[in-house]
Amino acid sequence: MFLLACSGDPGTGPAEVKWDRDTCARCRMVLSDRFYAAQIRGGPEGKKTRVYKFDDIGCAVLWLEQQPWRNDPRTEIWVTDHRTGAWIDARSAHYVQDRITPMGYGLGAQADAAEGTLQYSQAIEHIHLVEQRFNSPEALANPASNDAAVSSR
Repeated sequence: MFLLACSGDPGTGPAEVKWDRDTCARCRMVLSDRFYAAQIRGGPEGKKTRVYKFDDIGCAVLWLEQQPWRNDPRTEIWVTDHRTGAWIDARSAHYVQDRITPMGYGLGAQADAAEGTLQYSQAIEHIHLVEQRFNSPEALANPASNDAAVSSR
C-alpha cells in the first residue's frame, strides 16, 4: 500500500501520457495524436497491474488478444474521445468509422451514441477486417498496395 502511494499510480484508470515520447506497446510508434490513443491496464493474476499505451485502438485490441490475462476482470481499456481527447472506457464507448487514425484502423471513440456508431464488439470485428485486408496475400505480394491499404485503413 505504501509503495502504491509513493509511486503516484492509483492502480486504476488511465495513466498520464508523455506525448511525443511514450511509444505504442504493439508497434512502437510514438504516441502523438491525442484523439486516437488507447491504454490497457492489466497484467497476470496475482501481480500488480500496469499500464500499456497504444497509438490506436486497433493496436490495443490486437495486442490484448495475445495476452494470457486478456479476460481478467481487472483489465481496463481506455480510449481518447476523438473530439475532446478525454479518456473514456473503451468497452462502453461508441465508435465512429472512416477516421484517419495513426495506424489506419479508422475508428474514433466517443462517449455518446450516434447514428451509425459501432459498439465495442463491432469495433473489434472492424479491426479484424482491416487487419485481414492489410495482411491479405495480395497486399503482402504487392507492397505498393500496402501503402494504399494503410492510407485507407
